[in-house]
Amino acid sequence: MSWQEITFELQSADVADFEDALISLGALSITLRDAADQPILEPPPAATPVWDKVLLTAMFDGSPDPAAIADQLTALLKLPAIPRYRVDELQDREWRRTWMDHFRPMQFGERLWICPSGYDPPSDEDAVIVDLDPGLAFGTGSHPTTALCMQWLDQHNVRDKTVVDFGCGSGVLAIAAAKLGAKVVYAVDNDPQALQAVTSNAQQNSVQDIVQISEAEYIAPASVDILIANILLKPLLELRDEFVRLLLPGGRIVLSGLLAEQQETLEDAYRQQFTFDACETMQEWVRLSALRR
Repeated sequence: MSWQEITFELQSADVADFEDALISLGALSITLRDAADQPILEPPPAATPVWDKVLLTAMFDGSPDPAAIADQLTALLKLPAIPRYRVDELQDREWRRTWMDHFRPMQFGERLWICPSGYDPPSDEDAVIVDLDPGLAFGTGSHPTTALCMQWLDQHNVRDKTVVDFGCGSGVLAIAAAKLGAKVVYAVDNDPQALQAVTSNAQQNSVQDIVQISEAEYIAPASVDILIANILLKPLLELRDEFVRLLLPGGRIVLSGLLAEQQETLEDAYRQQFTFDACETMQEWVRLSALRR
């Protein structure tokens, strides 16, 4: 089996649009690297460093036509010309190591970290470390929506709480909640590949007894203290009643996967049952959190 990497050199302002478009075209993973040897030293804990020039690499399964992808990308983003790109072929045994080379420990808030294999964990005794390697399921912490949810977990007390990670992807949020002391975390996703990744990652982090694979309908009504959903606007709107059913009165909901211009639409849909906190933003993405009335 082979894998294909397509790499674009971009200005930082263009990264988010390219990332979203490439995922919609079937990219399995996206990674970002500095394109101009521009070090960013000691960023604030809550900040996500962004270089002026970025190498964005998208990985695809098999051997898609790079020229066709570039044409589709040009049409989706209404670009004046086809962007320049480089194509690299990887054999099955090579792709994971290549992506590992691009993946570095990341800090979220004051104490929460994602650390891949091969790197020494931070020495801070208060650090809470999620051991996570790049995989095919979405969610390694590099996307702003995941980072925003990780920051929320870092800032709030989840000890002895019942948590749902809805649209769990790799399980990074579920595992982080478990490591922060949650009593039980239900990982919900309709992608079998994601559920396989959650199972493996939970075992790697020794939280397999806390993180439980579940379908939403099997979670008892009004039994959840915290529900996190890092998905897209349309399913967030469609799932409102299900989320209301699951959450205890006084429970907290955390919603991400939203662009800034979608905030008002979602708040209007949820306002009758929830009281919203101040919105948090990263690049053009937002995270909303609210109290279940």
